[in-house]
Amino acid sequence: MTIIGRSLSGSRVLITGGTGSFGHAIVRHLLAMEDQTGPARVAILSRDELKQSEMRAELADDHRLRFFLGDVRDRSRLRRAFHGVDFVIHAAALKQVPAAEYNPT
Repeated sequence: MTIIGRSLSGSRVLITGGTGSFGHAIVRHLLAMEDQTGPARVAILSRDELKQSEMRAELADDHRLRFFLGDVRDRSRLRRAFHGVDFVIHAAALKQVPAAEYNPT
């Protein structure tokens, strides 16, 4: 698999919102890739501790996984999560329009 013409082989990928529906699907896809074509590390940044715990158990503590509790609105935490990362897949989003309208920040 490539992202804009670059191979993911041996790379470090960060997925913001990695425990959400799209993020979870892309994590499973990346981990299913063969060692010679897939990333060496997949980091997940999300603000849901319970979903991270469930995901860790579901994926059998895969050695390539790293979990960061945090929010994409927290600049310092985001910088820490970005450290040493080759690719970022931004999947963090509020999907419920009324909730997002009522809580714009």
